[in-house]
Amino acid sequence: HYLHKAAALYYQGEYKEAKEEALKGPQTRLQNRILLHCSHKLGEDQELMKYHQELSDESTEDQLCLASLQYMRSNYQEATDIYKKVLLGNKQEYIALQVYVALCYYKLDYYDVSLDILGPYFSVDPTSMTAVNLKACNHYKLYNGKAGEGELKVVLDQLGSPGDNVILKHNLVVFRNGENALKVLPPLVDVIPEARLNLVIYHLRNDDIQEAFDLLDSLEPTTPQEYILKGVVNASLGQATENAEMVKLAQNFFQLVGASASECDTIPGRQCMASCFFLLKQFEDVLIYLKSVQAYSHNDPIFNYNYGIAQAACGKFVEAEETLLLVSSEKFRSEYTYLSWLGRCFIMNGKPRDAWECYLKMECNTESFNMLILIANDCYKVGEFYFAAKAFDVLERLDPSPEYWEGKRGACAGFFQKVIAGKADKGQLVDIIGMLKNNAVSPQAEFIVSVMKNWANEIGLPIEDTD
Repeated sequence: HYLHKAAALYYQGEYKEAKEEALKGPQTRLQNRILLHCSHKLGEDQELMKYHQELSDESTEDQLCLASLQYMRSNYQEATDIYKKVLLGNKQEYIALQVYVALCYYKLDYYDVSLDILGPYFSVDPTSMTAVNLKACNHYKLYNGKAGEGELKVVLDQLGSPGDNVILKHNLVVFRNGENALKVLPPLVDVIPEARLNLVIYHLRNDDIQEAFDLLDSLEPTTPQEYILKGVVNASLGQATENAEMVKLAQNFFQLVGASASECDTIPGRQCMASCFFLLKQFEDVLIYLKSVQAYSHNDPIFNYNYGIAQAACGKFVEAEETLLLVSSEKFRSEYTYLSWLGRCFIMNGKPRDAWECYLKMECNTESFNMLILIANDCYKVGEFYFAAKAFDVLERLDPSPEYWEGKRGACAGFFQKVIAGKADKGQLVDIIGMLKNNAVSPQAEFIVSVMKNWANEIGLPIEDTD
């Protein structure tokens, strides 16, 4: 009865008490299995190895115990190999193991394979809560939340509502893109491991970075998903607060996942390496990793945002413009970072007017002022002097600094030179003269205006005198 009591205590999550009771019982394979799992839960690695060595290759129960341990330690391929070995020749007797194998493939991101393996089990138990839920999760990963929720219909019709089934309640929040997250997920944080992670994701999506950080602060990551989220949270908060230590920590988290043998060839693993190099501002390396997963992320606005910035940072402005214009999120498209990089691409691709339109859509604040500085300097660099002059003119009116006058003066002179060479629209000379007249007290401005007017008169270009 000691071992039975130990098993009951284990399932209640009372691992220390379960171990104490199991040690009072007879030395059997059951006792060894209970002690193995208790050691895992208690983090007693030396004890775990001792009980691991006592497992028998000939005992099906021992092998299934080992498979479950491998699964809990995120060694999904090893768990799959054990399950397949047990299933060999015993498919009907152990048909429920099909669900366990399918779960392993789900964890390995082989969602279509997971669905195929689940198929035979549904012929035996078409309303299995576990199997239906796994099928729904596969559909969510392969398609979207609506598809996932549709697969739950068979059990929701039976139950009428999720009721007290915490797994269903949790997954419906995920499938519905965070709906009722603050009501459903907090009580489940210590019940379902994924609940904490999904609550963190909810806070990140709603820009509650500090809330997300607090949820993960005490968590020691053990799975790739936990490492990735720790990286994202530290990167977000570190950049927002200009905390270099947090950004460095984020780099380390991303590198640990991306360089690991189990994740290096997965999509999340390659995205992690890209994120690590992004934080290091090594954009050529970022492109290598993002390009390798582009086919799987073409419609992802976050991917296109980061990919476009990396392309622009490497001087690939044509490709960067195309990629940034694929960003579908209105929230992202209104951010200064997005607008500034897109504006730079427009300018470098000979479309300064489009960059100016980006500025005109912005509210009048520090960000729009910075956008003007970018337009003024970038347009000047590439010889788009008309829009450089317009930007410097607005800057000078907002902040009458000699630096902005010098920039405007140079841009106006540069534009005039292009007009004389036949490389710019003569009609825009009127606008340039108007900008210079904003500096009415400047002898330099008056002189430049007189030179422009004299030249216009010589070629018969009407310039309306507004003096």
